[in-house]
Amino acid sequence: MLDPDPYDDLDAYLALPRISGLALSHDGTRLVTTVATLNAKSTRYVSAIWEVDPTGVRPARRLTRSAKGEGGAVFTPAGEVLFTSARPDPSGDDDEDETPTALWLLPVTGEARVVGTRPGGIGAVIVAREAGTVAVLSDTLPASTDTSSDEDRRKARKDRKVDAVLHAGYPVRYWDKDLGVGQARLLVTEPPEDDAVEWRDLTPAPGRALHGGQMDLTPDGRTAVTTWAVAEPHGSRRTTLVALDTSTGERRVLADDGSSDWDSPRISPDGTQLACLLERRSTPAEPVDMRLIVLPLDGSAEPREVAPHWDRWPSGHRWTSDGAALIVTADEQGRRPVFRVELATGAVTRLTGDAGHYTDLCVAPDGESVYALRDAVDAAAAPVRLDARTEDQQPTALPGPPTAPSPPGSLTEVTTTAGDGTALRAWLALPGGDGPHPLLLWVHGGPLGSWNGWSWRWNPWLMAARGYAVLLPDPALSTGYGRAMVTRGWGAWGDAPYTDLLALTDAALEHPAVDVGRTAAMGGSFGGYMANWIAGHTDRFRAVVTHASLWDLEQFGPTTDAAYYWTREMTAQMSREHSPSRYADEIRSPMLVIHGDKDYRVPIGEGLRLWWELCARAEDPETMPHRFLYFPNENHWVLMPQHAKIWYETVLAFLAVHVLDQEWEVPELLR
Repeated sequence: MLDPDPYDDLDAYLALPRISGLALSHDGTRLVTTVATLNAKSTRYVSAIWEVDPTGVRPARRLTRSAKGEGGAVFTPAGEVLFTSARPDPSGDDDEDETPTALWLLPVTGEARVVGTRPGGIGAVIVAREAGTVAVLSDTLPASTDTSSDEDRRKARKDRKVDAVLHAGYPVRYWDKDLGVGQARLLVTEPPEDDAVEWRDLTPAPGRALHGGQMDLTPDGRTAVTTWAVAEPHGSRRTTLVALDTSTGERRVLADDGSSDWDSPRISPDGTQLACLLERRSTPAEPVDMRLIVLPLDGSAEPREVAPHWDRWPSGHRWTSDGAALIVTADEQGRRPVFRVELATGAVTRLTGDAGHYTDLCVAPDGESVYALRDAVDAAAAPVRLDARTEDQQPTALPGPPTAPSPPGSLTEVTTTAGDGTALRAWLALPGGDGPHPLLLWVHGGPLGSWNGWSWRWNPWLMAARGYAVLLPDPALSTGYGRAMVTRGWGAWGDAPYTDLLALTDAALEHPAVDVGRTAAMGGSFGGYMANWIAGHTDRFRAVVTHASLWDLEQFGPTTDAAYYWTREMTAQMSREHSPSRYADEIRSPMLVIHGDKDYRVPIGEGLRLWWELCARAEDPETMPHRFLYFPNENHWVLMPQHAKIWYETVLAFLAVHVLDQEWEVPELLR
């Protein structure tokens, strides 16, 4: 019996292994990645660490295995692997359900063992390239003075079933997490040996400064560089860069101009320079801007912008081994290529000539090769090798862990021109066969984003396998087309982004394989906003699916998890003029509303108000065409495997009724 087609069978699709993350040993001989697979009950994903041969000769092999999973792999100078896991320590009597995430060490030969614990668990981990000093972030209660006092305080709260938090600032939650009473602290230790490590707390009173912190260590381990959030008036905050002496904890500011956000610090191989990203803040008239910056670690000179005339936004960067250049990724024309940026001249060379979306760059110590994960709109992530200097090259695939097979159908591009003369483009995923196929317009989130890579959660090939041609457009506000493309839609989401979407839809309908008479629109987050705007401005789509969507911008702004950011972008007038809620009376297309209650980026109030306004306009709510799929315990994306399955089942059933003229069939577990 043949195995089920994973694009036609949702259970088979959810069971596909998913590759993420990449780390290279300091001598360049070992490469590891993380692979997530379903647990035995198919209720969550469990990650394991796999080794990939950088030479491309040996097959990939699995290094770890546990019910709780492993992640965050980094190498010590000796070639050992440090990773984090909540699996119980085999040498102790830990309760498996209560074990916090610990730091484990996997030697080159032998079994993994716990080398570091904290009552609040271990978060991000980095290692000094030469000295082997280890730095971690760990959640710690504010009044705790050491590991023992932190453990006692946590036990007292747990025993009394107290989860209350007394906040003294902003924010109070982030994406899908409530910011609890604990605060992230930066801890360091010497290279792990036989016994458990002893932590030095470099930040005993950080407040929320290290929440979501990004850090790096100098090769000698003497200095840690990290992002450091600073509270501002009126509930705002900015992100600065600071250096910490790992012996004394003495802190000095490296970068803070009082009006920008600094992040992604990367220290040069010789430990003298720092490369980072500078995000210039938006105003109602001007969008954000992301620039690549280099500055001396000793503060002897001012920060210097690298490639100031390059009209792209860097998304990841690594130093070359000689410190003469940066290897960078940036969105470009529906792809995310790899670039080489020379520090002396600012010259930018595109290294990759394919349609790939590259992440997790690792530069070989000899400077000759770059390793990365490559995915694409039609390919799941897999490890590859690139030459560090060759222009417009094709990647060399490395034998990696198993992942998704090639999807069905084909991928082509659609181009057209906006009314203001701007060139527009989109991907069009086509099913097999001549068609004509119904068209599904799928709007990306962000809004600062692009349809340029593989998505396990928002996968167009699951729709193509069921006969839909799926249009993946990059309208105004999309990244990879220059700052002018973002400016066209800034503060005016209902204008150029909307007309661009319709122009690209018209262009796609000219394809001979697409059915002009059967169209639908859908999107999530900002894409959900656009779905709502579309529903209130045209009845050309036979169905509209809106997920985690913004409905009333005046309501959304103060209730999202980062209200201070929102107030920079839109004035009260802009929010009123571009709220889809103003056009509720004009909605004619059947709508499927989807929202998770644990979504703090677009709070559930948006979905509840949209649903009420649809119901309030229905003569008979029992027979109205709209539906509301509600997830009480899901977040912005709906990530639990069986909930993701129900999401697709419901979306497909709703589209089948209104686009394919089939009977309504409620998914089994919703009956």
